[in-house]
This record gives sequence, structure tokens and C-alpha cells, in this order.
Amino acid sequence: MGKIKAVFFDQDGVIIDTERDGHRVSFNMTFKEFGFTDEWSVDYYHELLQIAGGKERMKHHNHTTGFSKPIAAEEEDELVKAMHKRKTALFVELIETGKLPLRPGIHRFMKEAMDAGLLIGVCTTSNEQAAKAITEKVLTDIKFDIVLAGDVVEKKKPDPAIYNLALAKTGLKPEEVIVVEDSKNGVLAAKAAGTHLVVTTNHYTEKEDLSGGDIIVTCLGDPDGEKGQLRKGGTGIEYDGVLRVRQLIDYFLMFP
Repeated sequence: MGKIKAVFFDQDGVIIDTERDGHRVSFNMTFKEFGFTDEWSVDYYHELLQIAGGKERMKHHNHTTGFSKPIAAEEEDELVKAMHKRKTALFVELIETGKLPLRPGIHRFMKEAMDAGLLIGVCTTSNEQAAKAITEKVLTDIKFDIVLAGDVVEKKKPDPAIYNLALAKTGLKPEEVIVVEDSKNGVLAAKAAGTHLVVTTNHYTEKEDLSGGDIIVTCLGDPDGEKGQLRKGGTGIEYDGVLRVRQLIDYFLMFP
């Protein structure tokens, strides 16, 4: 049985509930700036979330629904890159101005991981600038040992490439790592990499097939704040709405 040595976190929907009120809003602001009338609704953006990567979502939208103004095929790549760059800047501004708070329990959980001597990593397909805004300007008291973001790997989730890269860079075995994810694509990526997996659901992902998670909760929970609900796993854990790092270390020793 392997000892837990690290926790790797997805970013969007895990650290900050960014998708509905962050990325989606930033996309719509960008479209308006670039002269498009497209506006992605909450439900439509949920559909687009099944595609990993912001640039990929815009291309999918262009190839299926189509933007309000036609985009020539030879101009698509550069325009999408330009819009994604602007969208990221707007998204980072939302984070830095405190309009997107941390999810319940995430800061406490990271502090507990630090105190337990675990390595802490972020593994996200979100833009590197956005990842830095969160890790360097919001979570300033957390020591991140590895931050992998954006196009650091060619294949995005549900492919396990980003978690395989994190394992390679840290020299850890899959059974020594707990991944915290929130979506079907993230679940598939983490399990394909062979890690332990805790899932924290949110508005967009609560109805997805997340059954691959070893433990599923609605949020990590805070003693003096919002409590989570246990949806799967956790046998033997004295669960009170707050999922603690020490509990998980012991749990995955019992259920490797």
C-alpha cells in the first residue's frame, strides 16, 4: 500500500467555480468587443464544456452553430487565438478583482495538505495566465510545487496526458497521488492516469457521469461555512460535511 505524497487539483470548478460566471461571461464580453452578437447561455455553455479547451469550444461553435458573422477558414485560427487572449485577460480581471470567490473548503484543504507535508499541484487546461492569477495572486499563502496549465500537453482531458506529465515531473507513482476533479472529462483523465480521485461537484457537473470518483462530495466544506454532502465512498470516514486531508490519507491506505 502506497503512502499519499501529493494532491493535484483541477482549477476550473474545483478551486474557483469559474465556468458559469467566469469563463462564460468573459467569452460573451469578448464576442461583443469583436463585433459578434453571439451570447452563450448557461445551458449552451454546459454543452460546450464537454469539449476541453476554450479555443476548441470557439471552433466547435463556429463549425456547428456558426458565429453571427461568417469567419473565413483561413482566418479562423488567428481570430480564435486573438479572442481567446482577450477572453483570458477579462477572466483574469474577474479573478483579481475578487468577483470569483474560492469554492468552499478549498483553501482549508490546501493548508491541511501543506501541513501534512504533501506536494500540491494544479493541473488544468485553462490558460496559464489564469492559473497564475489564482496561484500567485489569490492563493498567495499556498506553496504550489507544480502548476501545469494551458497548452503544456497536446492532448487535453479526458486524455490523461496532463496528469501523466505531473507524475513524471514529480517522480511520483499514481497510487501516491490524490486528484481533486469536478467533471466527467477530469474524472476520465485522472482514472486513466491511475490516481486516487476525489470529485467535488458543481452546478454544471452534478448531473454528469462522475461514477469513476472514489469519493464524491458536493464541496470540500468548511467548519464555519458551507458544508458538503457525501454522494459516494467515504466508508469509515466520520463525515460531518467537511472532508479533511488526514481522513483521505487514511482512507486510501485502507482502500488502495
